Parts: sequence; structure tokens; C-alpha cells
Amino acid sequence: MVELAIVAFTAFFITIGPVDVAFMFAVLTAGASARQRTRMALRGTLLATAILLPFALFGESALSWLGISLPALQTAGGILLLLIGIDMVFARSSGGVSTTEEETREARGRPDISVFPLATPLIAGPGAMGAAILMTSRAGSDWLGQATVLAMLLVVLALTLACLLAAMRIQRFLGATGAHVLTRVLGVLLCALAVQFVFDGIADSGLVG
Repeated sequence: MVELAIVAFTAFFITIGPVDVAFMFAVLTAGASARQRTRMALRGTLLATAILLPFALFGESALSWLGISLPALQTAGGILLLLIGIDMVFARSSGGVSTTEEETREARGRPDISVFPLATPLIAGPGAMGAAILMTSRAGSDWLGQATVLAMLLVVLALTLACLLAAMRIQRFLGATGAHVLTRVLGVLLCALAVQFVFDGIADSGLVG
């Protein structure tokens, strides 16, 4: 159970990226007051939680209804996370765990970014959604395992909110270079985790004897 908790925390921390989200939040809300930033941070985190929890709770059931097996989910999810990890290593904005250039330009003109792009895709992006389904599927029918995964998701979301509330200080401390260095390091870890998911999916599929 401890191993599952560590893997789940790592997967959610990397795909949500609390520090990266906070850095982007600071950039997009540079002209807002402290009260406005606090309101947007709270609202965005709550909305992201409302998006991610259904994926974690019902994502596997929905895929099973569509006839998608767990090994297929592990393999496809691993490939998705691998692509996101590669983008993180090369500091590319593909929309997997960050906004694209077009989305960033659109967000700059919004007085309230709590729904878009904060809640989604910055916090509840494709990577985080995939990780939520993948980790609850990895826990299987064990209710304690699923509770552990959900707890790790909520812990990372709480960390994300804390980082958003301290976004201006994080931006000053890291700077653009520091943020990119952190993203690249986390990207390498995500690539390794993603490859392990692919290996597990292929092994569980029975294709390799």
C-alpha cells in the first residue's frame, strides 16, 4: 500500500505540477489584486477537483463499458504520460500539462481565469485525467487501495492550492530558468513511470509469454 501511495503521489504531482501551475498563475494574474488571486485560486482548485474525482471514481467503469481492458488502459495511459513527459523534458507547451501558446494568449485577456485555463487544462489537464483513471485501475477492486489513490490526489490538489496562494513568491524565487529546470527533472521521472506502466500493460495482456 505504501508503494501504491508513493506511485500515485508521484504520478499526480508530476501531471498536475503544482509549482508549474503556480508559476503560470502568477504570470496570468500579474495585474490582479491579492484578494482576486486568492478567489481565483480557491475556485480553480475546487473546479479541478470536481473534474478529476469523477475520472478517478468512474473512469475505469466507463472504459470497461466501452470494452477497453485494464492492460490496454495501462499501455495507452503509459504512452500518453510518456509523450507528456517528453514534452516536459524539452520544455514544450503541448497542452498536456500546460496551456498552448494560443490558450495563453486568450487567457491574458480574461479578468477571471479560475475556470479556463486554471481549473482546466492547467490543473485538470489530459495528463492528470489519464493518471486518475490509471492509478485507480492499478488499485483494482481493493477499496483501501482506491482510497489511498484518492487521498494522494486530494493531497496533491491541496499542495496545488497552497502553491497558488504563494504563486508570486514562487515566481520570484524560481524565475523562468528555475521553473524550466524543475519541469525537466520531473519530466524525466514521468517518462520512467510511464514506461513502467507500458511494461505492466504488455505483461498483463498475455501477449508476451
